[in-house]
Amino acid sequence: MEKEITYSDAGVNRNLRAESKAHLTNFENTHRFANKVIKLPYNTIYKTADGKYQDHIIEGIGTKVLIAQLANKFDTIGIDAVAMAVNDVIRSGSKPISLTDNIDIQKSDPKIIDDLIKGITQGAEESEVPITSGEIADVKELISGISENPFHIVCSCIGELEEKEIMWGNELEAGDAIIGLRSSGLHSNGISLARKILFKRWGGKYDAFDIPDGFDREIVYEALEPTKIYVKPFLDAAKEFEVKAAVHITGDAYLKFDKLMKFNPNIGFEFNSFNPHPIFSLIQRTASDMHAKITDQEMLKTFNLGWGFSVIVSKNEKDKIIDLLNRSGIESGIIGVVTNSKSIVATYNGHSILLSD
Repeated sequence: MEKEITYSDAGVNRNLRAESKAHLTNFENTHRFANKVIKLPYNTIYKTADGKYQDHIIEGIGTKVLIAQLANKFDTIGIDAVAMAVNDVIRSGSKPISLTDNIDIQKSDPKIIDDLIKGITQGAEESEVPITSGEIADVKELISGISENPFHIVCSCIGELEEKEIMWGNELEAGDAIIGLRSSGLHSNGISLARKILFKRWGGKYDAFDIPDGFDREIVYEALEPTKIYVKPFLDAAKEFEVKAAVHITGDAYLKFDKLMKFNPNIGFEFNSFNPHPIFSLIQRTASDMHAKITDQEMLKTFNLGWGFSVIVSKNEKDKIIDLLNRSGIESGIIGVVTNSKSIVATYNGHSILLSD
């Protein structure tokens, strides 16, 4: 009998994480020090002295740093760090205006730092945002990993917008179209589960530089494919059309849409079009080879399954927005619809799966 493997088995307990995040509400006690604070489904923005608003995001890349250490390849992981921050900040309608980074490492190594900074710089250039500050800390007793000199990296991004550009996310209605923007692969989420299935180093099947059947490169490089950055095509689309809401499909994957239900209590979501990269089916297939099972429901709660970012728009504008996004180089398409079901349902591998009700 196959044993079901979940994200919790890989070390990420959704319930404990939700309980921990609940304490973030304590931060609201400090909002009185701001001119004006607006809480959106995924972001909190604040009014500045010139009447504009700013959005400030800080993000890491989780255990993807371990895959970089396994490959001994550090020149792309900085792209992921930038992507996680800038893709989050644009959900409010903000344009990134400043980026900072923090690298914690056991001991400063000019070659590793140079590679990390190359990736951060590349990500910033693609996002058209200046890097205004950075920090490198030698913290040998705090940082662990699998390489001789492990590290951790996070990026922080400030975005700016005018009141007319705010994506409130609270006017969704049944029939609105959910548009997906193609991901590049795993991105930077679900990595703990993927590692434990794919790599022998963590109890999985493959050596780092094995090439699985059907792939044309080593599995470690497949897993390291940088997170796609959506800043420019998304903001171009938002400038021309009304985007009702935007979702960065990261941790908790399609469960993330439940935050929009809190701002729109009478709606739900139905997802019916997925185009998963080969690495996602490899994860499920490899689990089966190991006499285990990752259910389709768990996949939908953990991985982006081909869509890294989503915008919700009126059904009357969907075709024009898809055309603009595709012309910008981002493969896009309809992945679902807003319903009045008050639940999140996905059709995947021919089965209807309830994710949230």
